[in-house]
Amino acid sequence: MKKISRRSIVAAILSVAMVIGIAMFVYNYVNDGAAWASFPSNQHIYTNGVIASQRILDRNGVVLYKTSKGKPAYNENKTIRKATLHAVGDTSGNISTSAMHVFTDQLIQYDLLNGVYYHHDNGSDIYLTLDANVCAAALNALDGRSGTVGVYNYKTGQILCMVSAPTFDPKTPPNLSEDNNGAYINRFLSSAYTPGSIFKLVTSAAAIDNMPDLFSRTFTCKGSEKIGNSTVTCLKAHGTFNFKTALADSCNVTYANLATELGRGVLEEYAEKAGFNKGVTVSGISTATGNFGLSGASKSDIAWSGVGQYTDLANPCTYMTYVGAIANGGIPVYPQFLSKVTSENSAASSSYKKNVGSRILSKSTADTLADLMHNNVIQSYGKRNFPGLDLCAKTGTAEVGGGKKPNAWFTGFIRSEEYPLAFIVIVENGGSGIEVAAPVANTVLQAAVKALKASD
Repeated sequence: MKKISRRSIVAAILSVAMVIGIAMFVYNYVNDGAAWASFPSNQHIYTNGVIASQRILDRNGVVLYKTSKGKPAYNENKTIRKATLHAVGDTSGNISTSAMHVFTDQLIQYDLLNGVYYHHDNGSDIYLTLDANVCAAALNALDGRSGTVGVYNYKTGQILCMVSAPTFDPKTPPNLSEDNNGAYINRFLSSAYTPGSIFKLVTSAAAIDNMPDLFSRTFTCKGSEKIGNSTVTCLKAHGTFNFKTALADSCNVTYANLATELGRGVLEEYAEKAGFNKGVTVSGISTATGNFGLSGASKSDIAWSGVGQYTDLANPCTYMTYVGAIANGGIPVYPQFLSKVTSENSAASSSYKKNVGSRILSKSTADTLADLMHNNVIQSYGKRNFPGLDLCAKTGTAEVGGGKKPNAWFTGFIRSEEYPLAFIVIVENGGSGIEVAAPVANTVLQAAVKALKASD
């Protein structure tokens, strides 16, 4: 009896071990199956270190990258190659936010139940939402300067332009260890910058909701004012004006005072609504996380945070999404750049799905902000500088310290049913937002509207 009992215990232990082993295998298979299938040593998929047969195309079917029998080839146009590099990827896999890196499952036609459908002579076609010519226009407009440009449809979420600079020609990539300028980094998705005055849209939303007399008030700016233990300065003495003009003139003194009156709790609440401290997900890619926190902040710190300085940091894509939500009546539609996947095997094909978020601003507040941003263009930026565009926008000139010129920002949207485009531009150490970033935005938006008209 003792021998039978011992054998029963051993059998039970083995059974439990087997169940645990099967559970671990299933767990690892669900989580890592795609990585196992796409491992570069898999000769069924790879030739010469690259997927044997594949194509990555823009929204119009322009081939951005392809392989045939393991031989890679990028678009023949050098500007398009460089402009779409961070979206398409490099053959060494160093750009972690690229289609080559992120959409491997789709390229090899992998799914959890059926494994890999891929065949050497029958790869997938991945269509991106990007327009190659709009991206090229953005890179040309940056004119060798570092920064990023993003444009997306705030109704559908489709990104038309995602350009990061510095960039390089993927035909002749630099040594990764010598990449001192961060050319492998997608600044649109993976960077965070001091926002400067574009943050005043967040402070404005908080003020609209929490200050009933906001639009009946008058404000006075003498060019500087001591708040707490720091002096907040403007470029000039703005005089006496109303709230609409305070935003149009981007008065630091007014917004610093509004921030201290609102207080840390309200500002933190509205910064959270705008996506600070969490970011967004773009076709499965998590953006860099911005920063907004006032724990332990002094009165002067709160003042500076309300004008987009202090420790404020914004990710360009996340902030563009916030601006898109303003355009969309307070509801964010999250950006994506994967349009569709096609293959001979229909089970491996997929198409674009819009990703709508929860309301972050009331429709009334969003519409009021949109009107204020439209007034900015009429009163301060010059509608003639954006011909044919019903633009709502905000500039930013963000101080970065270290004796460097400020970062130049311009963000906003076209108020249009036909061309509902939101955008963001940052030129690193560019100086004035209106003088440097705004012309880049106009060039890109004109190209984007032209592209959309052509596809109608």
